[in-house]
Amino acid sequence: MALRFYNTLSQQVENFTPLDGKTVRMYTCGPTVWNYVHIGNLRTFTSQDILRRWLQYRGYQMMHVMNITDVDDRIIQQSAAAGKSIYEYTAEYEKAFFEDASKVRLQRPEKICRATEHIEDMVRLIQTLEKQGFTYSSEGSIYFRISSFPEYGKLAHLHFEGLKAGARVDSDKYDKDNARDFVLWKARKEGEHFWETPLGPGRPGWHIECSAMAMRYLGETLDIHAGGVDLIFPHHENEVAQSEAATGKPFARFWIHTEHLMVESQTMSKSAGNFYTLRDLFDRGFSPESVRYLLAQVPYRKQLNFTLEGLKAAATAIERLRNYELRLKTTKFAEGKNVKIEERTAQALKSFEEAMDDDLNTAEALGATFEYVRETNTAMDTGEFLAGNVPAALDFLAKFDSIFAVLEPSTVDQTISLAEIEALIAERTQAKKARNFQRADEIRQRLLEHGIVVEDTKEGVRWKRK
Repeated sequence: MALRFYNTLSQQVENFTPLDGKTVRMYTCGPTVWNYVHIGNLRTFTSQDILRRWLQYRGYQMMHVMNITDVDDRIIQQSAAAGKSIYEYTAEYEKAFFEDASKVRLQRPEKICRATEHIEDMVRLIQTLEKQGFTYSSEGSIYFRISSFPEYGKLAHLHFEGLKAGARVDSDKYDKDNARDFVLWKARKEGEHFWETPLGPGRPGWHIECSAMAMRYLGETLDIHAGGVDLIFPHHENEVAQSEAATGKPFARFWIHTEHLMVESQTMSKSAGNFYTLRDLFDRGFSPESVRYLLAQVPYRKQLNFTLEGLKAAATAIERLRNYELRLKTTKFAEGKNVKIEERTAQALKSFEEAMDDDLNTAEALGATFEYVRETNTAMDTGEFLAGNVPAALDFLAKFDSIFAVLEPSTVDQTISLAEIEALIAERTQAKKARNFQRADEIRQRLLEHGIVVEDTKEGVRWKRK
């Protein structure tokens, strides 16, 4: 089955291969570091991580570029209010973003680029657009004239007939469906950070930043450009216009956008009291893996309803997988190999891969995984699962976790080793045989203090981490 993604540009699911057949050149819009990222941001970043992990799984090399927006209207306003330079102000939030990204196990892109370190690239791109007649100047600022680009609106699939000539916007963001000539270079304003350039003193507009950095590192035509659906218009639409106007070539072959996240079926906002950062969720006792699992379990093109109950369910699902893995690794199965179990494992992997190939259908991939776990747990209970079936089952789990990355606990109790756990369980078994139930209970309690739950079953003693 071919690898397929939904392309916002064509509004169709299309077969995907990179232009050169081996290296995927992908650009993703990173954080604007004016505050801590929230779970809506993290949903998008997690879906992009799933995307790059699956591309790697399918044998492609990655050249993934992610920007850091460290200059825009909000940053200038907030840094001024805090009495800090934009560099001092953004450093704190950039550091926090990478800490959060590490906690939820986002792979680091091959190239991280800050907007403030690429001003010369932006100036050169604006100069190219000036020479080709796509811009005009007003009061020291430079604007892109969207009427000069007839295909404007093709990404967002919006129509802008009858535009008011010369209507323009200076802010970095503006209302959806409100098309205006957008600013490429902003004239210097009193009290604002600025750069001295051949364009005059000022700073870049938000949209030009991504085009300049993407094309510097990935060339004039990217394989994939990804972001949240909120960026389709105007940000990505403006990127298309200025990039393709400058080069005459398609800017990105595939546009992949992640849907919005809701919280308790409502739009997330501080005023509604349902606004969460990763730190807020940690303070409530949730693990990074639970957050990652919940953000990944709904396919990226479907709206995700984020709830605290959903986080609890995610933790339960992860624990089920971990206990299954532990059972595989610690149970002494009968020798031999059950061919039917091997065939079932191969089928589970095939279903998992087909789901992921089909526009990253994480819900179906998880469904295939848990159905397999349920069936093989039953096979273990009935003695049908044999020692020779363990390697393939563990391999399937490893492949699953190379994408979802939730099996390894973030915090593992290092005060007790696996050997000590096994020794204490053996001692407890002997204590019970000797009818020394007080000692058996003491051992059970000691293990519980280390997060180890002991279960007595018909097949013998099992243990798992809480």
